[in-house]
Amino acid sequence: MILSRYGEIQVGQSELVLITGGARSGKSSLAEKLASQVASSEEKVLYIATAQVYDQEMSQRVALHQQRRPEGWITVEEPTELEDALYRWNQADQVILIDCLTLWLTNLLLPIYDERSWSAEKEREILERGERLALQARESKATILVVGNEVGLGIVPIDPLSRLFRDLSGLLQQAFARQAHRVYFTVSGYPLQVK
Repeated sequence: MILSRYGEIQVGQSELVLITGGARSGKSSLAEKLASQVASSEEKVLYIATAQVYDQEMSQRVALHQQRRPEGWITVEEPTELEDALYRWNQADQVILIDCLTLWLTNLLLPIYDERSWSAEKEREILERGERLALQARESKATILVVGNEVGLGIVPIDPLSRLFRDLSGLLQQAFARQAHRVYFTVSGYPLQVK
């Protein structure tokens, strides 16, 4: 059993933890810290990265995350097929860190979005996929830490795609929060446990 200021997590006992917050709020750092504390050895941490690098700024962000990770962690880059990755790595002594849910949504949404042909059915398909993923994560044998961004705390976006993304992101996070055993909201580097 790991006791820390973040609560206790049983080693080898499955648990789903959602860590959410704004940009640069400390979400990923908290998830990495919890993963290190829970894993019986560094080899037991699987880091599933959903980011796709399209520009220099994103390349720098990815490099920063890679530098922070312990050497023994296994990294899998999986921008869209998180369900398959969770299925492949579903082991009782495994700690899985998914970073992040919001980029996964971006990777699903952008290739299919067209304002003229967008429908409630397409929106429902994405949300149902997210709900199935959240349930799969909860029922996993592994301990799963999921990072997501709270993008709906600011102004109402001006364009339809941005509003759709904000709404889908909020609903996706709710689906994970419902299934999660614990939810942390990070603010200015400090985690608040909300569930």
